[in-house]
Amino acid sequence: MQKPIPALFMRGGTSRGPFFLESDLPSDPAARDRVLLSVMGSPDRRQIDGLGGAHPLTSKVGIVRPGTVPGVDLEFLFAQLQPDRDTVDTTANCGNMLAAVVPFALERGLIQAQGDETTARVLTRNTGMQCDITVLTPMTPEGRRVSYEGDARIDGVPGRSAPITINFLDTAGSVCAGLLPTGQVRDRVRVEPPAGAGFDAFEIEVTCIDNGMPLVLFRAGDMGCTGRETPAELNADEALKARIEALRLLTGKLMGLGDVSARNYPKMTLVSEPSEGGAISTRCFIPHVCHEAIGVLAAVTVGTACVLEGSVPHDLARLPAGAVKTVSIEHPSGEFTVELALDPQDPQKVERAALLRTARLIMRGEAMVPASVWSQAR
Repeated sequence: MQKPIPALFMRGGTSRGPFFLESDLPSDPAARDRVLLSVMGSPDRRQIDGLGGAHPLTSKVGIVRPGTVPGVDLEFLFAQLQPDRDTVDTTANCGNMLAAVVPFALERGLIQAQGDETTARVLTRNTGMQCDITVLTPMTPEGRRVSYEGDARIDGVPGRSAPITINFLDTAGSVCAGLLPTGQVRDRVRVEPPAGAGFDAFEIEVTCIDNGMPLVLFRAGDMGCTGRETPAELNADEALKARIEALRLLTGKLMGLGDVSARNYPKMTLVSEPSEGGAISTRCFIPHVCHEAIGVLAAVTVGTACVLEGSVPHDLARLPAGAVKTVSIEHPSGEFTVELALDPQDPQKVERAALLRTARLIMRGEAMVPASVWSQAR
């Protein structure tokens, strides 16, 4: 016997996964996580017995409920699973999956369309961050429906879709204690290798920052890279990954995150001078696999670091003038544009971050889990 769970399988930005109403899942977090692992087919690197796509970007789950605090329409809990692990991480956000929250809510009747455009305020329960998300809801013969077709294009996703705009209201210190969790815009750290690591101790300059996603940014050249390598080339470099992981464990403690060995953050980001007309070039690890593109909140955080004088990427970035800056983040699949508004009285402070994403409903139906898993969950 199997237990059916209503679900919509959706793409949000450059990620995808099943979305659930919170009320359709077990209320106990541990029981819920056992169900999600079964739904996705983890742990198994191919996730052959579930809906996972054998990659961190396609091993994600969205859980949505109506707003429970004043002024909030929807509340979103993001869950990051890994293909080959039995972990379910709900501590960090995912800005890509966030793009599918309002379409999901409209499809499931949690909110109603307001006109040709519908804006909803969404609280991300992972970190308490709020944002306003706007989707197109044109009139159809069946009434107003969320539109997935349009002319918007984002790198990392084929074709064009209806635009979804996300205006982040307060992203600084989403997981860490503040925007610059070490208290410095730039730190020089010494990394000691663990026993048998196969590399020598090294010193490196980093910028540790959290404007929606905890990141550690460092020059690609300081790791012996050009910053133009493909994700496949970086993923095949075991020596490089060992050094990056040692740096991640050290900086995680410096950022007040404690032991991050089992965490999906901080993300480790190699930066270099742009080569395709953007502001900065990136290669982002999430945290052990090089991203084919870059996450939404990682892009916001990289863009923020670029505009902070004294940061590691600021030395490399090519930025426009003015208090409102359009920052193009180059990544392996193209570019990601972030609009940042700076405080006129304090140019080291970002007041607002806005960006464009797309989403699509891929399938609706029921996710099936073995009855034994559900009975254990209940």
